[in-house]
Amino acid sequence: MDAANIDLKGFTEGFYKNLCTGKLAPVLETLEYLKHETNVWFEITTLLIPGENDSTAEIEAESAWVMDRLGPDVPLHFTAFHPDWKLMDSPPTPPQTLRVARRIAMDAGLRYVYTGNIHDPAGQSTHCHACGAVLIGRDWYDITAWHLAEDGRCVACGTRCHGVFEAIAGRWGRRRQPLQLRASEPVPVAS
Repeated sequence: MDAANIDLKGFTEGFYKNLCTGKLAPVLETLEYLKHETNVWFEITTLLIPGENDSTAEIEAESAWVMDRLGPDVPLHFTAFHPDWKLMDSPPTPPQTLRVARRIAMDAGLRYVYTGNIHDPAGQSTHCHACGAVLIGRDWYDITAWHLAEDGRCVACGTRCHGVFEAIAGRWGRRRQPLQLRASEPVPVAS
């Protein structure tokens, strides 16, 4: 396995027990294992659910743990919740909650913190941790800027950006394809 995106659902045992019917500790152990025992490139995603795992204290604790145990270069994504399936009675995550979470994580020393499931080009772009220049501009799935040298360094100051990159920007973007559904023919039943 070359890469992984690990969902860190929340940062309390209560959240994992009540909403995930699981435990937090094995997820944290897996993250530490990936960081210290493998060469797998991994990123962390936390879906922030209003009133469940979006408190300032919980985001501060998660950010401090990531910084202390994994270091400043593991990307952390805070994504917006939208009501669906078993959580239809919870409201969507306000964009400001994600922006505050991103600021908390960056203030804790994390270099690559992103917002997701909202329109936020600044929070979705990769910035040089040394000079602040936009290295990879993103707007949803579209790449809007590419300022990395072929070796993954900032073209403005030469600082290495942690990650796995191609020498030039890929042709990403929305890839939705129209799909037409039609009724299928009944399948004969053997007697």
